[in-house]
Amino acid sequence: MNLLVIGGVAAGTKVAAKAKRVMPDAKVTIVTKGKDISYAGCGLPYYVGELIEGKDQLIVNTPAKFSALTGALVQTEREVTRLDVKEKKAVVRNLRTGGEEIYTYDACVIASGASSIVPPFTGVNLPGVFTMRTPDDAIESREYLKANQVKKAVVVGGGFIGLEVTENLLAQGVSVTVMDMAPQIMPGFDPEMADYAVRHLAKKGIRVLTSTKLEGITGTLKAEGVQTDKGHLPADMVILSIGIRPNTGFLQDTGIEMFKGTILVDEKLRTNVPDVYAAGDCAMVTNRLTGARQWSPMGSSANMEGRTLALALNGEEVSYPGVLGTGVVKLPGLNGGRTGLTEEAAKAAGYDVETVLSVTDDKAHYYPDSSFFAVKLIADRKSRRLLGLQVLGPGAVDKMTDIAVMAITFGGTLEQMTSLDLAYAPPFSTAIHPFTAAVQILLNKMNGVMDSFTPAEYMAGAADDYRIIDVNPAGPTIPGVTYVDLTAVDAQVLANPRGEIPGLGKDEKLLLVCAKGKRAYLLQNRMKHYGYTNTRVLEGSSFFNVIRTGNAAGQVTVSPEEITRVKALGCLHNKGTDNFNVRVITRNGKVTAEENRRIADAAARYGSGDVVMTTRLTMEIVGVPYDKLDELRDFLAEGGLETGGTGSKVRPVVSCKGTTCQYGQLDSYALSEKIHERFYHGYHEVKLPHKFKIAVGGCPNNCVKPDLNDFGIVGQRIPSYNVDICRGCGKCQVEDICPMEAARVVDGKLIIDKEKCNNCGRCVGKCPFKAVDDGIYGYKVYIGGRWGKKTAHGKALSKVFTGEEEVLAVLEKAILLFREQGKTGERFADTVNRIGFAEVEAQLLGDEILSRKDEIIGAQLHLKGGATC
Repeated sequence: MNLLVIGGVAAGTKVAAKAKRVMPDAKVTIVTKGKDISYAGCGLPYYVGELIEGKDQLIVNTPAKFSALTGALVQTEREVTRLDVKEKKAVVRNLRTGGEEIYTYDACVIASGASSIVPPFTGVNLPGVFTMRTPDDAIESREYLKANQVKKAVVVGGGFIGLEVTENLLAQGVSVTVMDMAPQIMPGFDPEMADYAVRHLAKKGIRVLTSTKLEGITGTLKAEGVQTDKGHLPADMVILSIGIRPNTGFLQDTGIEMFKGTILVDEKLRTNVPDVYAAGDCAMVTNRLTGARQWSPMGSSANMEGRTLALALNGEEVSYPGVLGTGVVKLPGLNGGRTGLTEEAAKAAGYDVETVLSVTDDKAHYYPDSSFFAVKLIADRKSRRLLGLQVLGPGAVDKMTDIAVMAITFGGTLEQMTSLDLAYAPPFSTAIHPFTAAVQILLNKMNGVMDSFTPAEYMAGAADDYRIIDVNPAGPTIPGVTYVDLTAVDAQVLANPRGEIPGLGKDEKLLLVCAKGKRAYLLQNRMKHYGYTNTRVLEGSSFFNVIRTGNAAGQVTVSPEEITRVKALGCLHNKGTDNFNVRVITRNGKVTAEENRRIADAAARYGSGDVVMTTRLTMEIVGVPYDKLDELRDFLAEGGLETGGTGSKVRPVVSCKGTTCQYGQLDSYALSEKIHERFYHGYHEVKLPHKFKIAVGGCPNNCVKPDLNDFGIVGQRIPSYNVDICRGCGKCQVEDICPMEAARVVDGKLIIDKEKCNNCGRCVGKCPFKAVDDGIYGYKVYIGGRWGKKTAHGKALSKVFTGEEEVLAVLEKAILLFREQGKTGERFADTVNRIGFAEVEAQLLGDEILSRKDEIIGAQLHLKGGATC
């Protein structure tokens, strides 16, 4: 057999390698457009994040190595321009020489893959704009990231690759915004699961904008931002992860049946044209549950398709059953897995659908690093068979997903799944396996043992006329609602002549909410026993859902935990209400006219209409209701604005207007902008013992009180005095101008007292005879200042610095020292006093601490710092 394979990577190399193993005498030729034949496409985001260190690790097989291992002939840098299915030949352009080549075949496998979609918008070809499909994409984006010290990035596309790139950019200290034109991220997950992921990403400092259309990339010489239908997003780097398009343009006149560029194949991977087959990202197979056509461009299915096809070409009775849409994704601190049909897809396919959302431990609760699984199961009521699973959690979601794959594939009933003999030991699982527990909860619901609302139903308002009952094990947790102690219910009912739980009518609509759902179910079980007729359990309870309680006048109904969570996002609680002041970061107190309009509009739409300035020159939108916080933050983000500035971390820098002020001795706007990007954004995820405040003053007038900050920078101009030129004038203009009385004429010569001189620079150029005609610009650094409940004036380092990068390095060393040597809860002033100023200064003027930067940042320190606002 003369087998021609068009394309390499996953499907192409797999079919070629397997074909040579089962048909050693066959002539197998791969022609591929790229230089690389087999590379780790799914690993590209992790190269960007430096988890994969070397470029060579991305290459699975070189053409020469693959040929030597398999016996197949590999022809790289060959582009197939036409496939002649009648003459059984491929017309190929040699990209190295430009010449035309002809390859004949007995059987042809099209495994041409797919390419990233790049929309025809302005700016997509600017430096700093990347896709993520080939090793070159990853290599070039990582090089650009480092060379340009990228601090802000926009990832266009909320699919798996886009989110994995996001995680890895965040790990490199980049502030990331994810935008998608779809109403949700994570396709293949139901909306409520995606919504939970969005809330989690927000906690990690990642902004997610859905239903947002890309209109172009802004910038002149390089990417500077993204223009959307809702506003402009500033960015130093843009990743286009919009999707992929099959590489099948060369097949247009072949008569091969296609759908939206994908090649339709049967269970043998055959096309409608004799002796032409297809596999991988360019082929559309079927869904193994519904039999409907499904495109599933995954490396795993491409390999299975390639193996099946090679066996079929050898005459074996094999077939490819189709895909389930199985996938896993790694987010920062959260993993996601899915397989089978979503709830929406199952209903569209005509199934009688039932779903459940369960939150369980992922391993024994007492074992270190134990966490949770949030599992959604989709099943068919009639057949009692599982149709799909979606799972979120920090741990092994792939294990849960793979169990479901087996259960769906082999058609087991839910009842059979309750007795699966799954592995258990405390480091790995729970005694009742999390998968089994979820199935049991679903069966309870299907059998009428548990009546509940799903998170999707709750989001849609199904429980709006229900009264919330708090059943949390820790005691009253949800403000403003009735609390029921599960352990006291029996005694309360027996003591009540009406046989009721005090205050709860038996026919009332009651929504039972606990931490994760279990205690709510236990309470419902007892309440049914005592004659309650209209109770519902909220699946996932307060762990998974955002509980809406309404707000009685003068009453706080937002939970303390939620108040703490949103505070980390820059939303500060207004006492006695469910309203918040939302802190908008202004980059050293400076905002553009467009940003000002956006802030004013936000205040009018979502708040009281008032905007206030803080002492740190940030702006706060006043009186925003709790349920409008996400909408407000999204609205601000669409205008390139962010909220935050709270917590035990580097705070937004504050500066005076030294750039334009007549007394300014440095460009305070530019310097503070660099500090903002390098340390407020760059160290955003770095936890410190307490807040760390930075101020930049343009001159010793100290308008922004740099010496009352943890780290203060003051512009200097050290006068250069030439005593030989001094004429000892009776009325010395230098002496007259000096505000510190440091300049005096003594015995016919000007003397400048360095102890009194604060290097304000006002004397420079004032001598008509040019005795003080110049001065050295510099930076004085103060450390250990603070103001508030306690005050402390910072102490100046002995050295006046003359280089900006030198000052920035000292600042970084101060932050690292505070993280490493500060005690949780103390301010930097306390650290300096405890260690001793001389010792701290010695470390800041040396470089040893910078050599341990990665170790210091990576250490598990200050998990809960001392900052309360």
